[in-house]
Amino acid sequence: MKILDKIPFRTAIIMTIFLGFAPFVPEPHVWQKLKMLVAGDLGKPIDLFDLLFHLAPAMVLLAKVYRHKTGANQSEG
Repeated sequence: MKILDKIPFRTAIIMTIFLGFAPFVPEPHVWQKLKMLVAGDLGKPIDLFDLLFHLAPAMVLLAKVYRHKTGANQSEG
């Protein structure tokens, strides 16, 4: 996962904040799509793609934090 190690934490955090909360008005897409998911209304492919698109930076950030905590990035030579 060398590509994951090349992404700085600062960049991952900024992307998570901006894409996670975009658009800021009237409500973030992630929040809107999660409400749709709970209600059972998240059925269109574009809605699923939109949810995954907005959550992608958060998944990258979580993977980076996991690798940092477990020391996985140091064991690769």
